[in-house]
Amino acid sequence: MKRTTLTLTTLMAALVLAGCSTARPPENVQLDLPAGYKEQATLDGAWKVAAPSDDKDKGAWWTVYGNEELNKLVVAATESNQNLAMALARVKDARALAGVVDADRGVQVNAGVGPTRTGNAQGASTTYRAPLSFSYEVDLFGRLSDASRAARLDAQGQEAAYRSVLLALQSDVAQLYFTIRSLDSEMDVLQKTIELRQEALNLAQRRYDAGDTSELDVAQAKTEWATTSAELEGVTRERAQRDHALALLLGKAPAEFSLPVASLSAPIVTVPAGLPSDLLERRPDIAQAQRQLAASSARIGAAKAAFFPKLVLTGAAGYESNELRDLFKWSSRSWILGPVVGTMLSMPILDGGRNRSNLARADANYEGMVANYRQQILIGFQDVEDNLSALRTLDRQMVFEEQAIGSAQLAARLADSRYRNGSASYFEVIDAQRSSLSSQRARIRSAGQRAVASVGLIRALGGGWTTDKAVAPLAQK
Repeated sequence: MKRTTLTLTTLMAALVLAGCSTARPPENVQLDLPAGYKEQATLDGAWKVAAPSDDKDKGAWWTVYGNEELNKLVVAATESNQNLAMALARVKDARALAGVVDADRGVQVNAGVGPTRTGNAQGASTTYRAPLSFSYEVDLFGRLSDASRAARLDAQGQEAAYRSVLLALQSDVAQLYFTIRSLDSEMDVLQKTIELRQEALNLAQRRYDAGDTSELDVAQAKTEWATTSAELEGVTRERAQRDHALALLLGKAPAEFSLPVASLSAPIVTVPAGLPSDLLERRPDIAQAQRQLAASSARIGAAKAAFFPKLVLTGAAGYESNELRDLFKWSSRSWILGPVVGTMLSMPILDGGRNRSNLARADANYEGMVANYRQQILIGFQDVEDNLSALRTLDRQMVFEEQAIGSAQLAARLADSRYRNGSASYFEVIDAQRSSLSSQRARIRSAGQRAVASVGLIRALGGGWTTDKAVAPLAQK
């Protein structure tokens, strides 16, 4: 009977070993990348294109705008933003968890002391023990090393996520700053327009009082003054909301922060997109997805290794005595090698399908990570194309808007002169002033959008590269 059982066990083990391999799927997948960006042809940059790895400091890229106030805001945000603090905490947690998992690969040593009470028909006795025990699992098929690698990759993924949050924070601060400055410039134009509207209203009122015009001109002048004043209030409200959002990025309550009003000053910054393949190294979110994919691959290896035998070496040494006072005497020393309970070499035979289900789960997770990796790359390409397109069209749009401003201002001056001389109606003046105001506001908005889009392209490419180091890199464990 014993021989039959042994033969059956050996046969089942052979079948399991033959039907399972510890080979893992690849940690990188084949990608069909385009040779260049669709919207890149018309843009030439002044920066030197580089391809740093995602874990290197991207430099103080925002300094290319030459705005000291923006520089201070970005640095302040990196020091106080709560989302960034939470991302850093997740990095520390992942690193600690990787240490916990990696500890299973080392020798486990425990010390203890305590009595043991035993008894039989002849009586009872107490034995005092002070053992120092150890255990070590031999990583025969890579289960422990794969689990440890997966945990380390998870930690690296969280580090990439931290850098992604950092880049997003820096970009959000810069984009909000330029948006607020654009609104400030728009408010300045509206305020000057209101002053002109007030002068026009006073003129219409004087001419009406003198009997040179009808009350219709006065009513129309009041309407234009009130309409422009209402537009100013709307822009002021939007500016306040952006100011509150910037305060939140700086880790402050809106009541604790207010950005002083100033006009938009954004130099034209042109950023070369480089090659699409560079995006895989630059963007931290793509790096995070790749590390998640690699971790998933390692977990498949660990799940497959669970089908194979485990070898655990154990032993203990210490003191043992029936008398407490003799416990730590040299003559009371004792030792044991090998398992006290259980076996050194164990192998799963019947587990209710647990290991197969764990392997199926690991396979499904890997498939999901492959799809996520590909999707993040596609999102990265879309971000770059969107901002390249925005910069290309905005540059052309601003040229036309400059022409429109010049023509509208000339028309407004001519119409006003004709009205003052009594050779034109007030409606002609209103139309000309509306066109001038609309052209100026459109030019301001386009300039702000252009600055925001240039920041967006830097963010889409994974950051810029300068020699300044305004933000310290993520500390290593």
